[in-house]
Amino acid sequence: MRNHRARSRYCWMALSLLLAVAWGAAQIVIAAPQLGAPKEDLLALSGEIGRPGGRLVVSLRAEPKTLNPVLSADAPSREVISAMQADLIHINRATQLTEAALAKSVKVSSDGLQYTVTLRQGLRFSDGQPLDADDVLFTFRVYLDESVRSPQRDLLIVGGKPITVHKLDTHTLVFEFAKPYGVGDRVFDGLAILPRHLLEKPYQEGKMEHIGALSTPVDQWAGLGPFRLKEYVAGQRLVLERNPYYWKTDAKGFRLPYLDELVFLFVPSADAQVLRFQSRDTDVISGLGAENFSVLSRQKASYTLADVGPGLEYNFLFFNLNDLTGKAPPELARKQRWFREVKFRQAVSAAVDRDAIVHLVYQGRGAALWGPVTPGNRRWVDTKIAHQPRSLDHARQLLREAGFKWTSGASGDSALLDADGTPVEFSILTSSSNADRTKMSTLIQDDLKQLGMRVQVVPLEFRSLIDRIMQTKEYDACVLGLVSFDADPNSDMNVWLSSGGTHLWNPSQAHPATPWESEIDRLMEEQLSVTSYERRKRLYDRVQEILAAFQPMIFLASPDILVAATSTIGNFHPAVLEPYVLWNVEQLYVRNRAGNGSR
Repeated sequence: MRNHRARSRYCWMALSLLLAVAWGAAQIVIAAPQLGAPKEDLLALSGEIGRPGGRLVVSLRAEPKTLNPVLSADAPSREVISAMQADLIHINRATQLTEAALAKSVKVSSDGLQYTVTLRQGLRFSDGQPLDADDVLFTFRVYLDESVRSPQRDLLIVGGKPITVHKLDTHTLVFEFAKPYGVGDRVFDGLAILPRHLLEKPYQEGKMEHIGALSTPVDQWAGLGPFRLKEYVAGQRLVLERNPYYWKTDAKGFRLPYLDELVFLFVPSADAQVLRFQSRDTDVISGLGAENFSVLSRQKASYTLADVGPGLEYNFLFFNLNDLTGKAPPELARKQRWFREVKFRQAVSAAVDRDAIVHLVYQGRGAALWGPVTPGNRRWVDTKIAHQPRSLDHARQLLREAGFKWTSGASGDSALLDADGTPVEFSILTSSSNADRTKMSTLIQDDLKQLGMRVQVVPLEFRSLIDRIMQTKEYDACVLGLVSFDADPNSDMNVWLSSGGTHLWNPSQAHPATPWESEIDRLMEEQLSVTSYERRKRLYDRVQEILAAFQPMIFLASPDILVAATSTIGNFHPAVLEPYVLWNVEQLYVRNRAGNGSR
């Protein structure tokens, strides 16, 4: 059984253009763009024609850990890397469909086992060196090397065997799969093509894990994205500049990107990010909480605010279902007998007021969930899953059927007892740095109190929380959230497979602990090798229905994607897939004061 990791997403881009700008009394005059050699096979994008020049400033909650796309796993690194790198085939964050990128075409054999990829000709890395098939061969050798420990390696293991790659000529390669791969060409998204001329030597020396520090000299790092490295000031900012060799143009043939610079400021908190945005230190902001979004909405300022609707984040409550035979303290072992009772979990789910969570936590800017696929994922959500309204009566009935009973407590309140007469008491862990999930936990605490359960909410620092869940297994229950990085089910393989490291309620099982987990394993593996969307959809719908029935995760709510930009930013079209506002960074531009985007 393969161990898949939730897929990280990048958009590799790089930048550029030599322009001469002369300001006249009434208009801007710009010299014709240099499109390079005639053999360059550039990609023309449709959409609004922008205005070259200027800089865009974005805030990040933390410094990126690396610029190395092979090893990145944190959100700040992914966001920066997406502006510096590019992939063969790319998932359009607006349409959620694949489109040609560095690969001009992909032909799939009739048996679905071979993908013949033809590269665009004449393309160059951001340092001017040419791209060819050897760079692609090198890239996949690095991703597949077990010693490198790339988070994306699991995605390249199909039917228990690594994808193999060989080149036919300088611009044509063949990728071979051991069995048909239902994910199709989406597998190439986020796999940044590496510059062999810069990285082959450190790779051969076993130094890949040390490559890509933010302090890397600018002449020792290159990519194929719209921007390239310019400056890093520790603790303050990272500055990217236009890649003069970028391979996309606008509809009029003007080489993208429009911007001269893309600046990332390191701003440590959500409130501080809003303050920097209000003071015009930054131009765009994403990941806004509902409260801060409301604050910006009430201000008479020239902002463009957007509620994109539910994204792909799903928040949930889960119980400790790990096999702790002989290791669990007696108290936890007793609680696990409750947690393993399906009707107990179903009763908790019936008692949770999801509408209250959406209203009080997200101020109505979110969606209640009864399954893992949010309304934002229109292609894969199972609309047959019932959205049962909250019902304490139904919850009590389920508990009675499971052998629980009630007695009056010392204060006159009703207390829930198990079959042995033990009061039902447990704690819910949550991240102290996530105010939304702390509020959810408190609301759940109040909901379950009405069933006679005594619940304690325990906020922990995030690393301590993860250590409790993944390492020591010393916890009762937890409220957590995950974000799918693609609409395709493949992005959550590591969550649903019983062998998966993020199968949170009982991770990394040697064998499925329950028949229903075994069935999920079979369905998830089967949908991977089915090439028909309709058949894959039926299989994944069944997975969602099993999860809704057995409730290993009690799904709660998904927040809307809330973003904002100053009114001077053109081509601002936020999406529900990461990166929410920079997915089309090559087309973003700064309007002139009159708001006219023409050149």
